[in-house]
Amino acid sequence: MLKSRQKLKSVVMAILLLATSYAPEASSQSSPATQNLPSLGDTSREDLSPLAERKLGEQIMTIVRADPDYIDDGPVSEYLNRLGNQLLDAHPDARGEAAYNFEFFAVRDPVLNAFAFPGGFIGLHTALLLTAQTESELASVIGHEIGHVAQRHIARMLTSQKFDSYIPMVALALAMLAARSSPDAAIAVAAGGQGIAIQKQLNFSRDAEREADRVGFQILQEAGFDTTGMVTFFGRLQASTRNYTDNAPEFLRSHPLTSERIADMQVRTQGLRYKQRADGLEFFLMKSRVRVLQDSSVQGLMDAKQLFEIQVKSEREEDQIAAKYGLAFVACKQLDFVKARELLTQVKAQVAASAAQRHVLEFTSAFDSLDIDILIGSKQFDLASNEAQKAIQRLPLSRGLVYQYVDALLYAKNEEVAGIFLRDQIIMYRQDAKLQKLLAKVYEVQGKQSLQHIALADALAIQNKWGAALQQLDIARREKDAGYYELSVIDANERDWKESHKEELAEERKRR
Repeated sequence: MLKSRQKLKSVVMAILLLATSYAPEASSQSSPATQNLPSLGDTSREDLSPLAERKLGEQIMTIVRADPDYIDDGPVSEYLNRLGNQLLDAHPDARGEAAYNFEFFAVRDPVLNAFAFPGGFIGLHTALLLTAQTESELASVIGHEIGHVAQRHIARMLTSQKFDSYIPMVALALAMLAARSSPDAAIAVAAGGQGIAIQKQLNFSRDAEREADRVGFQILQEAGFDTTGMVTFFGRLQASTRNYTDNAPEFLRSHPLTSERIADMQVRTQGLRYKQRADGLEFFLMKSRVRVLQDSSVQGLMDAKQLFEIQVKSEREEDQIAAKYGLAFVACKQLDFVKARELLTQVKAQVAASAAQRHVLEFTSAFDSLDIDILIGSKQFDLASNEAQKAIQRLPLSRGLVYQYVDALLYAKNEEVAGIFLRDQIIMYRQDAKLQKLLAKVYEVQGKQSLQHIALADALAIQNKWGAALQQLDIARREKDAGYYELSVIDANERDWKESHKEELAEERKRR
């Protein structure tokens, strides 16, 4: 984890001279660097097109997904994307003229924060997920970040810096990622006498924050959430600053919060009829899951277990179920699979017996995912693959269950079925690099070395790593089992990818 932080800091240093002289100020006065910014809401003068913005976001996410703090967890990812898309479906204009497919994800971090990358990629810290007391509060933060993307605030900030290629812009956005949980990132950026802290460079202007508030509030209202959730959450954040001096919560430093903004939100809620929205059980299940995933160390699991043991005594049914689920998840992480099975069986029986909650079993992968993990941990591989297959039939869009099914098949040494399944999945999800990596594992077990490296090349190409992809094709060509079919695929991909590799090299030369 420390190495990844150091790597990102070195990227910050590489772009220091490009970035510091163009830092936008979060103030009411215009600096020379911000005088040429287009007015908010005006996209006619922007140089960074929506498609280019999306490409930039995808480049950033390739590196983000490789970060150890990126939470690659099926149930959490599916919940956040289901919630985010519920907001977007209520306000389709937020997707913009390029009709972005937004992606919502979590990162492991005890600092309360959320952030948006260009092109519709929105990240939430685990601390923020745990701090939100209602689903409407969580939705209000997501809606606010959607507002930043919808109004293209990040694109405007990057465009104002007049960069000549994507690489420096990717580096600047990566600096945002490095700063999200590294207090000394500002020191790294200030080296060389530049003297401008990274957070000051990357803060949104107050006008942009107010605009994101307005868009987020509208989205929240149209999606049927409790709009007071936004007032409550931001108000609680502001109140928390009384316990800080120079160390205000990260969300407040990256999203400057003023009394004026809170007052504006309060005024907006006053003109609306109060609409109470009951929180779904899945919200509480995900909070339990995230609490365990945030810190899976020995001490972290002990702390989580202690909290769940207190929570299970709550009089509220949702709290009891979520606590028992959390205890089952902790037991699984502690490799006590007998205890995990016992607890999960109890919690599923409680949910099934509840008229208000039994429907949750049908649409969330939380229970199935934990069930499969317990079976794999118990070395019941055939049963795990059977349960995963049944779960996929009920939840065919769950990507997490797909990956678990393949893992179970590989553990059960059923590579043939795994290969057939993966090839079918790849036809439907051509841009899923993880499917290609799993297929490469299948080919490796089967001793199909040329196909193994072709699959790895496909995974790298999806991630725009053209040089590495071409290297894998070269290895595949030299394998002894490379026949006519494999060589034809290699030649076709090589022709297509070489042009992209030239562009990649050209961008690297510009960066130097």
